[in-house]
Amino acid sequence: MKKRLTLTFPKRSVQMPVTYRLAKDFNVAANIIRAQVAPNQIGKLVVELLGDIDELEAAIEWMRSQDIGVSSSSREIVIDENLCVHCGLCTGVCPTEALTLEPESFKLNFTRSRCIVCEQCVPTCPVQAISTNL
Repeated sequence: MKKRLTLTFPKRSVQMPVTYRLAKDFNVAANIIRAQVAPNQIGKLVVELLGDIDELEAAIEWMRSQDIGVSSSSREIVIDENLCVHCGLCTGVCPTEALTLEPESFKLNFTRSRCIVCEQCVPTCPVQAISTNL
């Protein structure tokens, strides 16, 4: 089973090896999608966890017991077709090539299944046609 979660670390827990503990203690694989972690600051991590449902639940309980905030991350990229001018700037910053330009028509294509919601495309769009939903 897969779960996409946002983890919020208190300042004292930022240096804890969480992904190592998830793998070793709970047999849960963690794919880090986005990270904002620095010493002595509150940290945020968007991860996709993969494992058995019982192991996932146990891992989530353990993280909460360590004062790590755990919330479901259901954000998605949304493209307003009426605003998009198909300039292609967003395709240059998309690390997974979820955003591409059609070779013949130069029309923007969005492959949602490839998107990891890193949000790098959002500030890149000159007409603000790209946003995230909750």
